[in-house]
Amino acid sequence: MSRGTFQILRPSSAFWLTAGIAASLALLGLVGAHHMESAGHWVTGMNNRVVWGLPHVFAVFLIVAASGALNVASVASVFKKTLYKPLSRLSGLLAMSLLVGGLLVLVLDLGRPDRLIIAMTYYNFKSIFAWNIFLYTGLLVVVAVYLWMMFEPRMNRFIGGVGKTAFIWRLVLTTGTGSIFGVLVAREAFGSVVLIPMFIAMSLSFGTAVMLLAIILIFRLSRVSVKDEVIMRLRPLLAYFVIAVAFFVAVDHLTRLYVVGDTRVERFLLVEGGIYPALFWAGQCLLGTVIPVIMLLTPRLAGRLPTVVASLLVLLGAFAQLYVLIVGGQAFPMDIFPGFTETSSYFDGVVAGYQPSLPELALGLGGIGLALLITLLATRVLPFLPQGPVDQPGG
Repeated sequence: MSRGTFQILRPSSAFWLTAGIAASLALLGLVGAHHMESAGHWVTGMNNRVVWGLPHVFAVFLIVAASGALNVASVASVFKKTLYKPLSRLSGLLAMSLLVGGLLVLVLDLGRPDRLIIAMTYYNFKSIFAWNIFLYTGLLVVVAVYLWMMFEPRMNRFIGGVGKTAFIWRLVLTTGTGSIFGVLVAREAFGSVVLIPMFIAMSLSFGTAVMLLAIILIFRLSRVSVKDEVIMRLRPLLAYFVIAVAFFVAVDHLTRLYVVGDTRVERFLLVEGGIYPALFWAGQCLLGTVIPVIMLLTPRLAGRLPTVVASLLVLLGAFAQLYVLIVGGQAFPMDIFPGFTETSSYFDGVVAGYQPSLPELALGLGGIGLALLITLLATRVLPFLPQGPVDQPGG
């Protein structure tokens, strides 16, 4: 293909079917959010002890994946790997779409989303949440400028500088998201600095899996061919990112087992906690780590269908990991006064129950549907896709 030539996606029946499914999910999310807002959060499974439920799992997933989805654009502009340059626009678009979907889930789950204006005008700079408002909105602005420079030939000479800014910003954003849990010492399952690099590795893993699925789906809908070299380069990268996540997960749990000295929370999450050990061992470790890594590193399974299956398994493991971390970490009873025995009428030592509700699931799926819908419609009206096979360096 010629250098720098892009096109809009020409719609087909498969395109409109996919867009219809995405729009239906987005509408379902709005219905779920409206029900939660009008009836009250008592219709959800959340309570005074588990305040971050299933919508937060979806939101954190989308936000973390948004950071990682920008990796392809960063590789092209920052590290000068021209093989990925034709995919840079799609990479930036995915980052924005996923971030918008995640932030909308968060806002609609808060209750009284109109009060968001307070959080945006009165800042407590000692709070990591206040800093994350800057990081999330800032990434949207930086990526929007990044994409504008890709579209405007006269601004192409500035892409390198803006690309480096976006690369650094997304690392800081993921650090901020991990810090929400890493600095929360009141919860024994949180409060570990290991969570911060783990979230960076998670962003690379989740984002690369989403990018692989997007490449295969959208280019199939657009009838633009993507040579196997591009996919073959991303497959081992995804495997290594998944291994990196597994490494930090192991370090985090081993630190609590052998350094902290109090193994109660580890026994709960890994052995005795019911759904949480099942999700950890079967969902995160087996389905989300071992099986996809084997598939991605096995030459005989280098086809596109195995790549799709492996990427979906990685994302399934991602949801299992975040559910165990976020919900399981809250379900374990807090030790209000470490080293002391206290009694009260407020569920001392009792594991918090949590059962996700349909409105929560609908809201979370709505965020995914919105991200997919934005991506599809944007590729329909603006030239995000390369015009020709993605196979030549610089193409």
